[in-house]
Amino acid sequence: MDVLTDNFSLYGKGFLGTVELTFYASILAMVLGFVMASFRVAPVGSLRVIGTVWVTVLRNTPLTLLFFAVLLGLPRFGLVLPFNVFAILALGCYTSAFICEVLRSGINTVPTGQGEAARSLGMTFGQTLGNVVLPQAFRSVIPPVGSTLIALAKNSAIAGAFSVTELLGTYKTLNELGYNIIWTFVWIAVGYLIITLTISAIFNVLEKRWGVAR
Repeated sequence: MDVLTDNFSLYGKGFLGTVELTFYASILAMVLGFVMASFRVAPVGSLRVIGTVWVTVLRNTPLTLLFFAVLLGLPRFGLVLPFNVFAILALGCYTSAFICEVLRSGINTVPTGQGEAARSLGMTFGQTLGNVVLPQAFRSVIPPVGSTLIALAKNSAIAGAFSVTELLGTYKTLNELGYNIIWTFVWIAVGYLIITLTISAIFNVLEKRWGVAR
């Protein structure tokens, strides 16, 4: 317990840093994932190409490489932002590709006849997607979206290697201070467990309320 009690503020700062990264990156991932999923099922060919390229590139790019590209590459083009903002961009964009595919799979579970019926009533593509398809698709994708955001929370550990304050990075300071490395990582693991269990609990509530009964 000494590792935790003697360094509670350090652990707390790292914990809040991870929570902040997870929260803002999750919002970005959800927004971009929704946009790209809409592109991938759009009737406009150019939008489908954009969505496909986005997903293909990001899903097949190692997250660490994406961090290097964003945190070290963008400043060379004159875009200078705090490192935590760059980390949110990297995490959010990377995870959006997976959110996109989860949403697209949910959209594909909605019978095509529903979309055709909506269009026969004069609805536009946007109205059909927003009022008919997505509300039904959302109910079937709650569990996989939750799992993807849990993975995002754990992936945020990479940000510590780029001078971003987060939970895993606290081990460097504690190791230099001579604390037992095993107990250092035990409390770090507890912190991640709290975050991931919280996300899981939120999505369990959403699933019980809106999920599809199986």
